[in-house]
Amino acid sequence: MHSAKHLTDFFLASTAFSTPRVQPRLRLGSTYPIHIISRRAVRRSSNSAIHTNSAPKRSSSSWTTGTALLLAAFTGSLAYVYGISNRRIQLHEAKNKRTSYGSAKDFENAINELRGFLSEDTISTDDEDLRNHGYSEWSSINIDQLPVAVAYPKTTDEVSQIARVCHKYRVPMIPYSGGSSLEANFSAPYGGMSVDFSFMDQILHFHEDDMDIVVQPAVSWMGLNESIKKSGLFFPVDPGPSAKIGGMVGTSCSGTNAVRYGTMKEWVVNLTVVLADGTVVKTRRRPRKSSAGYNLTNLFIGSEGTLGLVTEITLKLAVVPQETSVAVVTFPTIRAAAAAASQVMRAGVPIAAMEIMDEVQMSVVNKSGSTSKKWKEVPTLFFKFSGTKAGVQENITLVKAIAKRNKSGEFEFARDAQEQRTLWSARKEALWSMLALREKGAEVWSTDVAVPLSRLCEIIGITAFMRQMGKISKKEMDDLGLFASVLGHVGDGNFHESILYDNTNPKERDAVAKCVHDMVDRALEMEGTCTGEHGIGLGKKESLVKELGLDTIGVMRSIKGALDPYWLMNPGKIMDVAA
Repeated sequence: MHSAKHLTDFFLASTAFSTPRVQPRLRLGSTYPIHIISRRAVRRSSNSAIHTNSAPKRSSSSWTTGTALLLAAFTGSLAYVYGISNRRIQLHEAKNKRTSYGSAKDFENAINELRGFLSEDTISTDDEDLRNHGYSEWSSINIDQLPVAVAYPKTTDEVSQIARVCHKYRVPMIPYSGGSSLEANFSAPYGGMSVDFSFMDQILHFHEDDMDIVVQPAVSWMGLNESIKKSGLFFPVDPGPSAKIGGMVGTSCSGTNAVRYGTMKEWVVNLTVVLADGTVVKTRRRPRKSSAGYNLTNLFIGSEGTLGLVTEITLKLAVVPQETSVAVVTFPTIRAAAAAASQVMRAGVPIAAMEIMDEVQMSVVNKSGSTSKKWKEVPTLFFKFSGTKAGVQENITLVKAIAKRNKSGEFEFARDAQEQRTLWSARKEALWSMLALREKGAEVWSTDVAVPLSRLCEIIGITAFMRQMGKISKKEMDDLGLFASVLGHVGDGNFHESILYDNTNPKERDAVAKCVHDMVDRALEMEGTCTGEHGIGLGKKESLVKELGLDTIGVMRSIKGALDPYWLMNPGKIMDVAA
């Protein structure tokens, strides 16, 4: 049975627990309010008060039967009240475990402890380093908060040590790979520790006969392919040139090859993951197929670091095709280009890639000088054919016939590998070309959606019906007087829009934001998704709720809470932190 002193302790302690307010930009050396008072400290002070104010003890002769019965009744009521109240504070504490991050002192202790475990240069608090890990010129959204430190682990064991210490002191952890994500995926809204995998950039094992390879997260997909090119194998997922495998896993990215080879999730065999408390798990073994247990591999793919820190990735590899050909063909209108693309897909032509760029994007590439070629500034389709020599020639013949029916210009084919890179470079340099045109105060808002194949023409505003309704993304950009380009993976319904605007002009930014949000809403109305490959990050959380509904988000929250009960792993991304 609990004494009255314990009950007093409880009431005093319960007043000390309030829902913590997360501090914007926690920085060492600053002063922060203390949100949680130690229960032990409260108990010490309350004990002192009770002993000071306690009345003199009664003698045993003062106890009567009535007094004993009255006391028993009171004690029973007290125990009941305390039992109910104790359950409430347990629930309150459990809730606060997920939302209460450490104080500035906790963060400082975590940094000092990690510097004791690891080498001095493993943990950085340099101001420029913090900014580089909290702000991105690529991102459509940036916030003022920065991480309080950056960790540079070299092994899975070091990542585990970092996680254990951060878990101990309630320090959020934010994974950082290539730094080129577009939806504030690596921002630090609650401060915390940015975990930069730059030094984990090794190929660990290459199983050539098994056609798979084990890599660390900072290996770039382009560097990987360069390293294994003599083997006759390659990794086919090809997002932006600066992307690294860890980030590609985090956002479940894809690229221009997705129409033939699929997205990231089709090419990951297994993952080694460090959980929030430092536990290291491997999601499965190395065979290409397995029905053993839950599919944990795909659970972590696309989770944007909110469930764990990926430290090793086993990837499947493909055989380099016997023959590859790249072709570019122009069209008088984007409607004609899209119609040709749709007909190619419906004809079942096994193309390796098919990309569309409008006349604005072609002009951007020319103005930026990012490629060695001068391009016609008209809607353009980019094709990549691969397979056997006979198969490639047959597919080219079929595509040329379809394009001709849609009033295409002449096909331009690459004659060698260098020309292939030149022709394809316009597509791969699209975002960089737009960034190169920025003037002071200008930003690029790049976003993506994906819709069923039959609806792609509508979402980019090329059908007569959508024109009449005035619901055309490209037309809206023109009406705003803003510089905007359209490009897309027309083979899989993924549509991108890049908008150049003046970030110092609130009216202009608000107009762009509305246009982007309206485009996302239209994609959802078409049974599409708010993002095909960029991920949710901070920027598209509201859209995700519209897309999936609260019940589905609730399931995600339950998974998050089970693996990361304190919500330390990349908090605020995909869904809001538990309140």
